[in-house]
Formats: sequence, C-alpha cells, structure tokens
Amino acid sequence: MAIINHGQALASIRNRCYRFRMMQISDNMRGAALMAGSMVAFTVNDAFMKGLSGDIPLFQALFLRGLGTVAVLVTLAIFTGQFRFDYSRKDWVLICARSAAEIGGTVFFLTALFHMPIANVTAVLQVLPLTVSLAGALFLGEVLGWRRLMAILVGFVGVFLIVRPGGEGFTIYSIYALGAVACVTLRDLVVRRMSRKVPSIMVGLMAAISVTLSGAFVTAMQSWVPVDGTTTLQLAGAMAFIVFGYIFSVAAMRTGEIGFVAPFRYSGLLAALIIGWAVFGDWPAPLTLIGAGIVVTTGLFTLYRERSLSLKKQL
Repeated sequence: MAIINHGQALASIRNRCYRFRMMQISDNMRGAALMAGSMVAFTVNDAFMKGLSGDIPLFQALFLRGLGTVAVLVTLAIFTGQFRFDYSRKDWVLICARSAAEIGGTVFFLTALFHMPIANVTAVLQVLPLTVSLAGALFLGEVLGWRRLMAILVGFVGVFLIVRPGGEGFTIYSIYALGAVACVTLRDLVVRRMSRKVPSIMVGLMAAISVTLSGAFVTAMQSWVPVDGTTTLQLAGAMAFIVFGYIFSVAAMRTGEIGFVAPFRYSGLLAALIIGWAVFGDWPAPLTLIGAGIVVTTGLFTLYRERSLSLKKQL
C-alpha cells in the first residue's frame, strides 16, 4: 500500500508540474498576443494621425488626441487605485525628465510621420532595443558583452540602409525620425532609474498630460483650424487605439516572461508595412527592407542574449 501511495504521490507531482508548465506557456502566449496587439494598436494610431496631416496642424492634433487619452488614463488610474502622487523627490524629477523626453519623441516622430511613409518611420524605430542596450551600458554601467555590442553595430548599419544619408530619399524628416529614437531611448533609460513604487499608469498619465499641455501651448499661438466630422472620427480612432496600445503594452510586460514577450514588439513593423501599402499606397525600397531586416534580426539576437544571461544568473 505504501508503494502504491508513493507511486500515486509521484504521479500527482508530475501532473502538477505539467499543469504548471502549461500555465507558464499559456501566460507567455497571452503576453505575446498582448504585445503584438499593442504594437498593432500603436501603428493604427499612427495611421490615423498620419491621415490628419493635411487637415489640422500637428500640435492641434496632439492637443485634441491628448484630451481623450488623459481622460481615459485618469479613469483607469482611479479605477485601479493607482491615482496618487506620494512619490519621492527623485521619482518626481525622473517623471518630469521622462515626460520631457516623451514630448520630444512625440513631436519628432509625428513630424517625420506626417512627411514620410509610415513603414519607413516605423522601421527606424525598430532600433530602439539596440539603442537602449547601448545607452544602458554607457550611462548606467550595465554589462554589455562583445556579442551584443557587435549586434548593435550591425543594427546601426541597418539603420543607415533605411535612412541612407546623402541618398535620394534622405530629407530633414529622416533626421526627425532619428531624433525620435534618441528621445525615446532617453525616456526608457529614465524609467530604469525610477522606483517601482510609481505605477505604470501614472507614468503614462504624466507623459500624456505633458504632451497635451505642450500641444495646447503651441496651439494657443496658432490659428485654430475647424474640425469636421471626418477629422473628429480620425481623432477618436487615434485616441482609442493609443489607449488600447498603452493598456496592452503594460499588460504584456506583466504577463509571461519578458524575454519571451519582448520580441513580439516587431509585429508593429509588419503592421506598418501592410497599412502603408493598403491605406497610403507606399511600399519601402529594397534597401529599406534589407535594412529593416538587419535591424529586426540584430534586435532579436540582443533580446535573446539578454534572456540567456538572465537565465544563467538565476541558476
């Protein structure tokens, strides 16, 4: 009887381990789906904003979109019990720095988006995992092995193929796209120094308020352009998708393993290629596609190495 009970106990343990592994796989797949959904949502928001480029000024669009975004984020923060402001002085300095970087990144990105194919701008931003890793090593003392350093250097070659300085497609707006990368890199670097006591929703809310106020400030010095029904629908679409993108991205980082989930951020480039071709009739040049492929490949390798090193530390 003892042998039978021992065998049953082992079988029970095996079943529990199997169910645990399945639950982990399920969490990873959910996180991957949420990350892909967030990237698609952000890209659809970009498409709505690009569609507004000939109808209303950039900062007026930022202001109007921001009103809805702030309202939704405030509601979410209150509903989840995260609407509070009792943070340390250091965290407030970091929140302000991140918000300033958010303003710069948003203005640079949307200015480039208004004048460049959506897939080209999105392809440039795919270098972010590489720039954040490099900046973390340079300014935060994070360890960066030679393999990841080589991947970053190769990734920058891919960016040059996308932007092609001195080429026919190179304009001032290509510089704006690179400026957006610099600002978003700074934004993500600041977040790494921020205390975990600051909820993600409040970080996003402070950034949304800052962008909206900057839009209001500039709009107040410009002539107000009347908003018709079509423009209102486009703004509503941009508001809805940027909020969904934010919610999905936060949920993705809290579901499953980051090393498994993070690579699915590149689904945004695929969405941009499809939307750019179907909606705006744009298709990137072969060199741009090759450069984008290099950037994505090196980015995936960098994420893979970070995950491998993290697992080794846990053993």
